[in-house]
Amino acid sequence: MAIPRRITPADMAAAPPTPGRLSKLAFDTGEIELRFYAPQRVDNQVAHDRDELYFVVSGSGAYEHETERIPFGPGHVLFAAAGERHRFVDFTDEFAVWVVFYGPVRRTAPGTD
Repeated sequence: MAIPRRITPADMAAAPPTPGRLSKLAFDTGEIELRFYAPQRVDNQVAHDRDELYFVVSGSGAYEHETERIPFGPGHVLFAAAGERHRFVDFTDEFAVWVVFYGPVRRTAPGTD
């Protein structure tokens, strides 16, 4: 897969969905994976096996991370380590994030094994 030099949220919103995933794949080098995620009404994601950074493109809401509830808006960056429970709640209709998966595949959160 060639890595595009520029990708916009509009490009990704128009892209076909990735089969079996809630987010749309922009690219994956094996070391870093970039996705676009814009859930509708409910965020049904589960903990992942790699660390993640979320870059909020648009919208606002709350990020539930383990036992924390963190408000967010455009320009914010949110983190989840591999294996940690997290999801977005009470988000606006235009909510969208870039998701960067990186690091080694892990089955548990750091420091829990």
